[in-house]
Amino acid sequence: MSHDYKAQQAETFETFDEIGKIDDLPQRAVVNFLFLAEEVDAPFAAAEKALKAAGFATHQDEDGETLEARIGPMEISAAAIWAEEKRATEVALKFGFDPDGWELVE
Repeated sequence: MSHDYKAQQAETFETFDEIGKIDDLPQRAVVNFLFLAEEVDAPFAAAEKALKAAGFATHQDEDGETLEARIGPMEISAAAIWAEEKRATEVALKFGFDPDGWELVE
């Protein structure tokens, strides 16, 4: 089954709009993208290596299921976040990690 990038993009833009209604968004910030492992024995090290090669800083959460990919500080707009989210997603999917949202890091 192929990944639905259009639905993911729509969700990113919707999330951005919702956050903007609650908080003042910074002009620049670090963005943290979250990816969930599809399998218990997911190749975290290989995924992290590929994400780092693409310019992301990575971290494996203590839950053993979530891989984080951070980038920035970068421009904070729905389009800019989506561009980086799509790049990270393209890498993560190759290793069996599904996108699970994003957050701004101060």
